[in-house]
Amino acid sequence: MLYWAVVFFIVAIVAAVFGFGNIAAAASGIAQILFFIFIVLFVLSLIAGLARRKPVP
Repeated sequence: MLYWAVVFFIVAIVAAVFGFGNIAAAASGIAQILFFIFIVLFVLSLIAGLARRKPVP
């Protein structure tokens, strides 16, 4: 998912350089949404991993 966020970010940068403002804004918005979803899933997986750990004797 982070890969797709980076891809849309690069598309937004290229579109902005060539002057396609609407496409750049859309790609930037998609990249932001994917990045925040990635962060939420990452934090949830960290919490789940910590909850599953066996206590050290």
